[in-house]
Amino acid sequence: MMIAERAVPPRVAAAERVASEAGFRKSCIPEVGRLLRLAAAAKPHGVIAESGTGSGVGTAWLHSGLGAGARLVTVECDAVLSRRAAGVFADDDRVDVLTGDWRLLERQAPFDVFFCDGGGKRDDPERVVELLAPGGLLILDDFTPSPDWPPRFEGDVDELRLFYLTHPALDATEILTTPASSAVLAARRG
Repeated sequence: MMIAERAVPPRVAAAERVASEAGFRKSCIPEVGRLLRLAAAAKPHGVIAESGTGSGVGTAWLHSGLGAGARLVTVECDAVLSRRAAGVFADDDRVDVLTGDWRLLERQAPFDVFFCDGGGKRDDPERVVELLAPGGLLILDDFTPSPDWPPRFEGDVDELRLFYLTHPALDATEILTTPASSAVLAARRG
């Protein structure tokens, strides 16, 4: 693998600086970021969405794979973080950073890629699935790997992960992003 493939895109570095300046410590890890770039690149004319912009690190990874004909919309409930993240993308009219509840994304649906990293993932998972276009990709991170079926977290069945992995409208799998973290990747059936 060439070193350039592991290089951090400039906007990711800019968003990481915003996170550092804001004291924000929940940014997207590079392993998930590369998955986001790949997902966005797979839908070069798609509508790409993210809930939970934070400082814009995940947004920047999505942006690094964004096709010329694609649109990216992201929403953050923290107004200060949202404003700072918006500054990272101020020169690209394909990107819209919204401030408010994750449900603001509903106006932009259906999505060809949805990185559900904030609102919706836990509080309204059925609605998250409904926002996907047929063939749309859903990415959910921050899971702890489980060798068991059904998946377990802290000794109990992980009902949230089980919901996405077994949803009848999704073809889904869990992938390791690091030895200690995993993500659920799903595609909405046509």
